[in-house]
Amino acid sequence: MNKDWTGNSRSAHATLGARNYALEERETNDYYATHPSAAQDLMRIRPDINNIWECACGEGHLAKEFDKQGKLHRATDLFDRGYGVPNFDFLTQVGVYDGWIVTNPPYKYAQEFCEKAIETSGNVAMFLKIQFLEGKRRKKFFEKYPPGDIYVYSFRQRCAMNGDFEKYAKSNAVSYAWYIWEKDNKDLPTIHWI
Repeated sequence: MNKDWTGNSRSAHATLGARNYALEERETNDYYATHPSAAQDLMRIRPDINNIWECACGEGHLAKEFDKQGKLHRATDLFDRGYGVPNFDFLTQVGVYDGWIVTNPPYKYAQEFCEKAIETSGNVAMFLKIQFLEGKRRKKFFEKYPPGDIYVYSFRQRCAMNGDFEKYAKSNAVSYAWYIWEKDNKDLPTIHWI
């Protein structure tokens, strides 16, 4: 039997953006910028979100949009990418924040960012992959901290390695959603579509 197409075991996984099978090396510090339209979407579907701390702001792709709407309070990042307060390690910060924590966290620390944000503020919006819902470890996390709402993109929202949307985000096979936690919520999540 002749095949019309030849590939290898990596092909499907690379298309899906799976870390172990990606065609290119991952960015060293897990910097994958979110397209600014994701911030616009969040503000449209949840105009009540205000007093935002963008705690992994990168070059400000989300934070600048929040600022345009008059909703940004502060922007910080572990690295100096030319926007916000650099050299700020969100995961080691102490204290509470009386506002919303909103970000697209480094994916390898996504759960840690979610836990820290929930403990710090309680009002949290995280831009995460749909796959964040999977796994035994996540099940325990979601049992302890159930999101109130999950807004799933019905199209492929774009993220770009090193913030380079021209080079890295022309197409995307990864599904994303906005996960929303609000103080004292114990209800099961409601799924919505963007």
